[in-house]
Amino acid sequence: MSTEVISVRIKRELKEEVIKLGINVREVVERALEEEVKKIKTEMLKKAIDRGLKAMDLSIDEWVKAVREIRRER
Repeated sequence: MSTEVISVRIKRELKEEVIKLGINVREVVERALEEEVKKIKTEMLKKAIDRGLKAMDLSIDEWVKAVREIRRER
């Protein structure tokens, strides 16, 4: 896996605290970015599903019911 370098400006006091506490900045930033990406992708998927349901003129409850019926048929 290849990596990239990012740069960010933070308050001097925060940087000093990070160093003092021995915080692994790379791990914290990477984890935070991964969580944010996952959150945004989830929101985008929910919006896409909502648009699809509206286009099919189907409520969420009707969609859930249809999925459950299909699962029972298996």
